[in-house]
Amino acid sequence: MKICAPHMGTLHVGLRALFENLGAEMIVPPPCSRRTLSLGTKYAPEFICLPYKLMLGNFIEALDLGADTLVMIEGDRICRLGYYMRIMEGTLRDLGYEFQLITTRILQRELWGLADALRVFAPGASLSTILSAVRLTICKLNALDDVEKCTQRTRARELDKGQADNIWRKAVASIDAADNPAGVRSVQRDALQTLQNISQDAGIQPLRVGTIGEIYVVLEPFVNMDLERELGRLGVEVHRTIMLSDWTRSTVFLSAIGMNQHDQAHRAAMPYLSRDVGGDGWESVGEIVLHDKRQFDGMIHLAPFTCMPEIIAQNIHIGMRDDVDIPVLTITCDEQMGRAGMITRLEAFVDLLRRKKQLAATPRHACRSAAPAKIAGRGGSE
Repeated sequence: MKICAPHMGTLHVGLRALFENLGAEMIVPPPCSRRTLSLGTKYAPEFICLPYKLMLGNFIEALDLGADTLVMIEGDRICRLGYYMRIMEGTLRDLGYEFQLITTRILQRELWGLADALRVFAPGASLSTILSAVRLTICKLNALDDVEKCTQRTRARELDKGQADNIWRKAVASIDAADNPAGVRSVQRDALQTLQNISQDAGIQPLRVGTIGEIYVVLEPFVNMDLERELGRLGVEVHRTIMLSDWTRSTVFLSAIGMNQHDQAHRAAMPYLSRDVGGDGWESVGEIVLHDKRQFDGMIHLAPFTCMPEIIAQNIHIGMRDDVDIPVLTITCDEQMGRAGMITRLEAFVDLLRRKKQLAATPRHACRSAAPAKIAGRGGSE
């Protein structure tokens, strides 16, 4: 069995550990690129969202590399993700590809569904083999997220820009290559220590900005034009509200006992949005409230073009301004988005956040004394 799943951040590292330890072969398509997007756009419905187009392109690239089994997220919620795979399946079969399709619908039964799903990939594997594969997968996802969080903190403070990114890339490759939890933890410790040893500006107090929105565009760097890296170069400490390890823990394990990592965000959103609207829309509202209380300087809301849940969240953000004092920049992602334009918007947003922070730190009497001179200057008098 040669399995493929679409790229989404570092998800392929965890999936490779899972499938290959169950005896299957993982076909990892090339990282998302303009070619991937071109393939997906060519065969996708015109107004479908960007994640669909890139996932379709990923599947085409993987099938051309010999994949014979496709794994895809699927659900019954309001978001169009619920029928992505049905449309993709028809498209790929019309293109002449032969493959087996496995979706995560089976995970609706949580832990029991996970056990059944893994037996599809390893019908003859023992329970200890399955548990070992799951343990290694979770260990790798946790390690990746811990190192990435440290990388995001370091980017904003490092004196020699780019060092943190180099360490991060090497850590991903080393964690991917590790074949046991002890090896993964060793790589994790080394990477964290190396990041801490980077020369940093001890006196800097970077802006703190959170990223929210649809999970795919938040996690996949090609889609958001390496937004987190660009913010780090601008001296901004990024806090991502969606991490792969948290999502896995919530979807597979916490939900089995009636818990959800997003319950706090849902409660915070209730005064503005009292029900699930599909996708990550509910969380995109609640996280604004939570990060305002945590005194973040701003939030960046990432949304695919035509994504209904995020369009709802974006419009609710406008009505929250009287109650929530946190600036929000919405960036809509589609195949027409250009890197230069995105960077320009980020630079302007960061400048505004810095100005807002400086004004908040300026004593009020200083502002009052400066005001008359400014007004007089406008009138041309001395």
